[in-house]
Amino acid sequence: MTLVNWSPFREFEDIFDRYNRLFSRSVPAAGQGEAAGVVQWRPAANISETKDEYLIKAELPEVEKKDVEVTVHDGVITIRGERRFERTDDSEKQHRVESFYGTFARSFSLPADADEGRIHAESKDGVLKVRIPKTQVAKPKAIEIQVK
Repeated sequence: MTLVNWSPFREFEDIFDRYNRLFSRSVPAAGQGEAAGVVQWRPAANISETKDEYLIKAELPEVEKKDVEVTVHDGVITIRGERRFERTDDSEKQHRVESFYGTFARSFSLPADADEGRIHAESKDGVLKVRIPKTQVAKPKAIEIQVK
């Protein structure tokens, strides 16, 4: 059971993301239309499953809780927010900045047994954990039909 819809452009998008990290630029994700200019980086996310729940762990270093939004709509969970670049001292001169800053968004399709009403998220030590409890999906029952 997968949480992500396969897209033929995702591999190209990953290649371009890696290429652009070398040059500290970002390219909008494929297929996002006008919203593509808004998304500037994609945090890494790991998805795991236990018998009771699915767990999404997104790496969000230096992202405050108030800057993260988790929504569910039509069976898709979206994590979006912003990582802000804060210069603490104007006399400080930056020699190299390799961290990504700006807005981000990640979306994942939820499986049929996900309980959307009981999803909860917590942020600690730069990791956002989104817990998606499972529900009991009614198993199809075979019905025998008498042939006359």
